Amino acid sequence: MAEVPGTPQRKDGWEKAKVILEPVGGLLTALAVAGLGYYGSRVLEQRQTIDSNSRLYSELMSKREESESALRKDMFNSIIGSFLQRGGESGSLDSRILNLELLTQNFHESLDLKPLFLHLERQVSKIKIPAEHDDYLNRLETVARDVTRKQMWVLEEAGKKFERRIDLDSLRNNPGGIELDNDTLAVDEIKRDFRIVALQADPRSKNVKIRLEVRTLGDSSQAAPEANVVEFWVGFFDFPMIDNIRLSHDQRCSVVLTEYEDDSADITILEFPGSHASLKEKPYFEEILHNLQEHTGK
Repeated sequence: MAEVPGTPQRKDGWEKAKVILEPVGGLLTALAVAGLGYYGSRVLEQRQTIDSNSRLYSELMSKREESESALRKDMFNSIIGSFLQRGGESGSLDSRILNLELLTQNFHESLDLKPLFLHLERQVSKIKIPAEHDDYLNRLETVARDVTRKQMWVLEEAGKKFERRIDLDSLRNNPGGIELDNDTLAVDEIKRDFRIVALQADPRSKNVKIRLEVRTLGDSSQAAPEANVVEFWVGFFDFPMIDNIRLSHDQRCSVVLTEYEDDSADITILEFPGSHASLKEKPYFEEILHNLQEHTGK
């Protein structure tokens, strides 16, 4: 049937939907843009808040470290000054031992305090009253053992250890020394064999002379591996983070005297990464390059 000229055409369903959806689509687009803008501004605001808080936290921590460093510096200068004054005899023996206790509480991982312990031990040896002499000596040994215990806790977490007991009666009857049971430790997949010989004992100073042989074990195709052999005295004033033996692959080992009785002495052999040694035990430049090459190759 032909359409009459001038008569408006009837709109089909699609055209009606277009008329309805066009304004709805514009409204949805506007809402989406507004939502994205709001969400983006919120994210940017949160990021700025996090950055601001991080900068504030860093500034506070930096100022805190600066104040602590200044306090430790003043404390160190004051305590060391009391030992280094004319003759090193300023103050009573009790106050000097107290100063040593303060040093060990704050600087035991970075300073070699053995000379101060030995100096005070010599001062204690001059005391003629037995009870007073024993009291000061026990106090020194208690401080030293506390330092050793703290350092061993740290080193044991990163390394390995084993313990041995030395029969001092047998050692007195064997001038050539007595050999203790060997053991093997593996740190960072590097296995080493430890051979220990107790050579002498000094009951007066409670020191034991040790010969330590450390042999790095390789695969079965290698010839007999070379060994590090050292002899040294070890006592309560030798601390493992400071007094240790440098091994290959930037590792260390240390022998620690933990007990000394009339008939026996207990020692602990520790092996640990060089990164856990004291601050003064810096690795050699060649060791740093070797470690970097190993990590790069993995």
